[in-house]
Amino acid sequence: MSKKLDRRKKYTRKVLKESLVALLANGKPISAITVKEICEMADINRSTFYMHYSDPYDLLDKIEAEIIEDMNTYLSSYRFTIEEESLKMTQKLLEYITNNKFLFQTLLTKNRDPAFEQRLMDIAQRFMMSTVHHLKEVNSRYLSTFVVSGAIHVIKDWMKNEMDLSPKEMAIMINHFANYGMSNLD
Repeated sequence: MSKKLDRRKKYTRKVLKESLVALLANGKPISAITVKEICEMADINRSTFYMHYSDPYDLLDKIEAEIIEDMNTYLSSYRFTIEEESLKMTQKLLEYITNNKFLFQTLLTKNRDPAFEQRLMDIAQRFMMSTVHHLKEVNSRYLSTFVVSGAIHVIKDWMKNEMDLSPKEMAIMINHFANYGMSNLD
């Protein structure tokens, strides 16, 4: 019986998340989305919604927190001291974004939540700064801000262009920009 309840809870949360993302993708700002709209789209009653979330903002926070946790897991599984590992890590993150294309396009381009983008930047900066030991802390902080914010904007542009390059091609390009700037561009 417990497994059945767990599956039901997972399903309920899944359809509520999908409904909120669909509303955001249609251009509706989070401030204009009601619990009633989410529940109607998910075919779930309001009391069920409130068993899981306090309001649409809470639901969005949980969606973003899951993405952040997944990205932390991805980044923690790679070493950054070797350029090849950095390339693999970038490619894996881009594959993750590709596999969750609709969600990322909604949160980073259509609904543009600056807080979510900042949280992504903070994670990437923290991991990057932990690998740049030869620089002063202040230089490392500014270098990571420059590289990470540039990478995020390149990824957003890539998503707007319907991911016209493969994750591997994008990873190579982003790593080249981060490591060599504009030198040796083909």
